Amino acid sequence: MEPALQLLSGACIACTLGMFATGLTDLRQMFRTRSVENIQFLPFLTTDINNLSWLSYGCLKHDWTLIIVNTIGAMLQTLYILVYFYFSPEKRRVLLQSLALLGVLILGYCYFNLLIPDVDMRLTRLGLFCSIFTISMYLSPLADLAKIIRTRSTRCLSFPLTVTTFLTSTSWTLYGLQLSDFYIMVPNMPGIVTSALRFWLFWQFPPDQDKLYKSLQA
Repeated sequence: MEPALQLLSGACIACTLGMFATGLTDLRQMFRTRSVENIQFLPFLTTDINNLSWLSYGCLKHDWTLIIVNTIGAMLQTLYILVYFYFSPEKRRVLLQSLALLGVLILGYCYFNLLIPDVDMRLTRLGLFCSIFTISMYLSPLADLAKIIRTRSTRCLSFPLTVTTFLTSTSWTLYGLQLSDFYIMVPNMPGIVTSALRFWLFWQFPPDQDKLYKSLQA
């Protein structure tokens, strides 16, 4: 592996694991409060799907950077899901959503491995699926934009997650560019844009101003 590619590979692994580790805050909160209050379940589930999809792509392409990152990521997200299920009062809903995830994975496995025997075609279609799914994940937080501007509050945003998402998106974009792999490069570019937008929101509506605004409202 070339030195530049090796450096980018290390950056991708370190930054992505840092982004996944932000979920440890939710994990500590669940154990401390023995509840799942104010913690969303779907992000754990969708991230797990994303990790497992990219893990399949990495295995098919024999890319150890993708394999390492997404193996650890899938293990962490599965841990978060199990702990959430344990403390959740709505176990039936969580179980049904988890079974739906399992169903999607089984259907995906059957489609990509049984219906597409050609490896190159399978790699192309799997890469396209992973790209679209990753882009949708990066764009989904934009739904909160109107709420943030209306309330002049960035309380629903996580600054550490914003930083790690920006670094992760940048490192993967450069890694994909170095490999000339557009399925890695393109879906991470929206992550850079949305992270920059969130930085602007933190600058426009800093936490101190949020507290002052709430006090004036009271």
